[in-house]
Amino acid sequence: MKDIRRHWVLYTMFLPVAIYFIVFAYIPMAGIVMAFESYTRTGGMFFSKWVGFDNFHYFFASGKAWLVTRNTIVYNVIFLGCYTVFSIIAAVFMSEIRSKFFKKMTQTLMFLPYFISWVTVSAFVYNFFNYEYGIVNKILHYFGMEGIDIYSNTSYWYFLLPFLYVWKWVGYGSILYLAAIVGIDQEIYEAATIDGASRFQRIMRITLPLLKPTMIILILLGLGRIMRGEFDMFYQLIGNNGLLMDATDIIDTLAFRSLMGSADFGMASSVGVYQSVLTLIIILTANWLVRKYDRDHALF
Repeated sequence: MKDIRRHWVLYTMFLPVAIYFIVFAYIPMAGIVMAFESYTRTGGMFFSKWVGFDNFHYFFASGKAWLVTRNTIVYNVIFLGCYTVFSIIAAVFMSEIRSKFFKKMTQTLMFLPYFISWVTVSAFVYNFFNYEYGIVNKILHYFGMEGIDIYSNTSYWYFLLPFLYVWKWVGYGSILYLAAIVGIDQEIYEAATIDGASRFQRIMRITLPLLKPTMIILILLGLGRIMRGEFDMFYQLIGNNGLLMDATDIIDTLAFRSLMGSADFGMASSVGVYQSVLTLIIILTANWLVRKYDRDHALF
């Protein structure tokens, strides 16, 4: 209590955050019980028939469990890797820009896609790549080339999805890394310059090593979402296109279809529990590896 009285301003500032997580994260955890029930509207959350692990059995017996798990992990690993690499590169480039006007303009243009919803992005993609009326195919047809049909060919999406993810999120990530670069003591760079270090050497020997703590923390936080696919992106861009389903279906879209198509709350809840358990295992394993390598940079 003495600590609360002494730092009451800090606790007051933290209170809205605590309320947010209690209301939207901890209280909804009571819904986990639905994963073990045959949920009905009359029985509700706590009085529906208890079926144990039958919902999980249905999920694994459907033949989709391994497919959507693989897709979710593979896509998120690629997204996280590309996001980290390009965010660092963008942050380093922006830190080396000397013109304040050009730096601010670059930051604004890179950050702009972050505010564009996936609904809008899906409209852009459709108008660019529609087989009959898309801009890209119009140009290809004009030059006598064969058009591309991305909505019936899965191979294009292996590149297009990571590209769109990086395009949307790299501006946000670069700001985080740029803030870390700005926090580096400028005297280190000045000493390196006096010793004859080139700009590339300063980046490789000073900037990147000192970005390691920030990079590790952000990667660990990213791993916490590795089983949570970008539902908005996949659903808005792919929808219920059966031709692309096997290559782009993730856990979140499967759970959404099971809920909207058959109103199977138990199945959808069991998928959510499955996601959470795997995420917990992944983040604990990753944090353990980080602690083993460098204890100071671990989350806990």
